[in-house]
Amino acid sequence: MFDEILEKFEGSPSQQAVIRLFLERGFSVNEEGRVVSGGIEIPYTGIARELDVDRRVVDSTTDAILADPELKRIFTNISSVPSLMDLAPVLDLTVLTIEVAAADEAGIVAEVTGILADHDVSIRQVLSEDPEFTDDPKLYVITDADVSGDLLVEIRDLSYVRRVGF
Repeated sequence: MFDEILEKFEGSPSQQAVIRLFLERGFSVNEEGRVVSGGIEIPYTGIARELDVDRRVVDSTTDAILADPELKRIFTNISSVPSLMDLAPVLDLTVLTIEVAAADEAGIVAEVTGILADHDVSIRQVLSEDPEFTDDPKLYVITDADVSGDLLVEIRDLSYVRRVGF
């Protein structure tokens, strides 16, 4: 689906950058064509500065989104999810990063969280990057406990796991 969205902006790398940013940050476009996060409006100039593009690129991208029924349905309903990953060091949490060979395989999250539960490790948050939105999706599991070496090895030994880090 991500590729299909980007194809709609095939002739404009700048607009593709805007689309990527909206998807990565969970920014939506309201009915008036304003970029928002929840009820907070995000100025076009701030987005343009972040991407090093002209603010008119952001404006034309939001116009294109509202003009396309499929894009409108997606971008008027997208929302962001707060992540504990950057707060982990401050809150004394552990972040497991799990890289897998086939991220679209069923049962990955269930098996990894099951192993953690078997070891009485409490999970604070699980974030899974969508294989449609990133080339190298990862699974992040944030716990409030230290993770033993044996547990890391058990997860690493799963057939689909390429690498485990924390």
